[in-house]
Amino acid sequence: MRYLLMIAGSEEPTEEQLALGCGGWSEDLLERGILVGGGGLHPPATATTVRVRDGEVLLSDGPFAETKDQIGGYAVLECADLDEAVDHASRHPAATYGTIEVRPLLG
Repeated sequence: MRYLLMIAGSEEPTEEQLALGCGGWSEDLLERGILVGGGGLHPPATATTVRVRDGEVLLSDGPFAETKDQIGGYAVLECADLDEAVDHASRHPAATYGTIEVRPLLG
C-alpha cells in the first residue's frame, strides 16, 4: 500500500537542519524500493490557494490553512502496512524538529 508522508514544521528549518536535508533517509529508501516519490516545497508564502464558489474561481496568496505548522515537503512510500510507514517516518530527520503526518493513499 502507498502512504503519503506530509512533512511539516512551525518554523523555517535552521541552516544546520537544511544542510542535513534528509540525512541519507531518501537515498536508503530509494535503494530499497520503498520511496516512490517526493520532494520539498517552496515556502508557504509562495503558495496560491484556489477555491471555486458559485462558479467563480477565487485565488488567494499563501497556504489554505491558517495554522502554525505548514507543509515543507512530502514523500510517497510503498509499505506493507501503516506500522512500516510509521517506522520509516520516525526515522526522517524532520521528525525531530517538526511533524510528519502519515496517510494511506486511495487506489
